[in-house]
Amino acid sequence: MTQDVVDVLISPEGRLEVLSKAEVAKLLDTSKSGLYDVFRKCALAVLNTGSSIDDGKELLERYRDFEISILQRERGIKLDIRSAPAIAFVDGKMIRGIHEHLFSVLRDIVYVHFEVTSNPKFDLTRPDGITDAVFHILRNANVLQPQRNPNLVVCWGGHSINRVEYTYTKEVGYALGLRELDICTGCGPGAMKGPMKGAAIGHSKQRIKGGRYLGISEPGIIAAESPNPIVSDLVIMPDIEKRLEAFVRTGHGIIVFPGGAGTAEEILYILGILLHPENAEVPFPLIFTGPATARAYFDQIDQFIRLTLGEAAQQRYKIIIDDPEAVAKEMYAGIKAVREFRKAHSDAYYFNWRLKIDPEFQKPFRPTHENMRNLSLHRGQESHMLAANLRRAFSGIVAGNVKEEGIRAIEQYGKYEIQGESAIMEPMDALLASFVEQSRMKLPGKAYTPCYTIVQ
Repeated sequence: MTQDVVDVLISPEGRLEVLSKAEVAKLLDTSKSGLYDVFRKCALAVLNTGSSIDDGKELLERYRDFEISILQRERGIKLDIRSAPAIAFVDGKMIRGIHEHLFSVLRDIVYVHFEVTSNPKFDLTRPDGITDAVFHILRNANVLQPQRNPNLVVCWGGHSINRVEYTYTKEVGYALGLRELDICTGCGPGAMKGPMKGAAIGHSKQRIKGGRYLGISEPGIIAAESPNPIVSDLVIMPDIEKRLEAFVRTGHGIIVFPGGAGTAEEILYILGILLHPENAEVPFPLIFTGPATARAYFDQIDQFIRLTLGEAAQQRYKIIIDDPEAVAKEMYAGIKAVREFRKAHSDAYYFNWRLKIDPEFQKPFRPTHENMRNLSLHRGQESHMLAANLRRAFSGIVAGNVKEEGIRAIEQYGKYEIQGESAIMEPMDALLASFVEQSRMKLPGKAYTPCYTIVQ
């Protein structure tokens, strides 16, 4: 019988072999100002790759004895790991991809704390300072590659999707891979894994050896969306806002598959950016797609956008149902237009500096009960500002559904109250109700109790 947990001592392979005494001390500091808590949570999530847990609190409680320490030796560091999930090992040896992801977590946590948040060079109160920080985190992770032509497709969608929808995401990924397009996702299961899996086969058929499968996560969400095994490059951004900015700055187009509250948050984020007047002429292909069974899902998404953000928002995306080839051809043509635009304006291919992101989309939003209750959800504001506030509402629901901190807050203080103008609240309530009915809030087989109440 396979044991449930494993103890192991591991060394880095070619990366992050040396840490300073100050870095080690901060990583092992269990106080509020220390990094141990976030390091432990992210490490446990990576080691839990392949499991069916999508609840940060449940994961931490199941492996409450899990510990990870850093040992400094003359030749470099080692990680001393105790009570790790056995799923991360084969015959007592850690799976190589998980081993790499573990040191990616260590790399990003160390870099963000010592080189970004504690560095006066980055003014994280200013929009340009935040974008600069996003750039440096991605550059440090070696995912910005100036020698490549634009070819990175960001794929968004739910971790809790059915088998038909999952198969469709693979078919789209395969069609993209045959056209030598790379994939970036939120790194988790479901609609984040399928496109990578399909593209890997397409790349293999085209004998592409350098295909990229970029996964971008953040500490609050990684426990619910542990990196899938296809991810070749993992980056941990400090918060959800910088994670979303990383997607749109590095990606050359976005495909949205069916999903739940998190996918709605992502849709509202990109539409809010594209609706900004300064982005009116910036090409950015955005496609919503799913199998025939998802037609009603996207009809409802489309209706929600029309009723809240208006027809101008509907002009910024295309809906293609049950046609992977058409999706791939449309995206390929869209990325070609992106290349021509950036070439004409002498813009970088690897980072979209020109895209205007309003500060309201960059400020970290903490979904406390008070902040959720005080969101400005009414039509008397510019459409991109309404999108920013709707994005925050869905972000809070995601936190209450899967993030450890959010789940504990709901247990302590009850459901979030989301209130606003009836013209906004009614379509939002209908959309959320459909997500619950279609089991898009939690993995199949898990009962879902809403963490929110809509107040009109």
